[in-house]
Amino acid sequence: MCCFFLALLFLGPRFGFLIWWLIPYGRIQVNLAFNTWIWPLLGLIFLPWTTLMWTFVYGANGIVGFDWVWVGLALAGDIVTYTSGAYKRREVPYYPTTAP
Repeated sequence: MCCFFLALLFLGPRFGFLIWWLIPYGRIQVNLAFNTWIWPLLGLIFLPWTTLMWTFVYGANGIVGFDWVWVGLALAGDIVTYTSGAYKRREVPYYPTTAP
């Protein structure tokens, strides 16, 4: 489990998902959370933190109760990840102020 958290910290959610999928228990949990391969693939491309959290909190009964809070926090993390890049871009020297 320590290797998983280090991979997640240094290499991001996509690599953390790969490490989780390579662990036998993690592969079972990924197969339980998703019925097909297309949703995890699209999730890893567009919403990696949300996909990873969905896989963690998905249980035998699905996502219930407080689990939605964790999924919502992961979605907020994805939104912050995408918007922070645009915000930091403004600090680049000679970046035009009229650019988006």
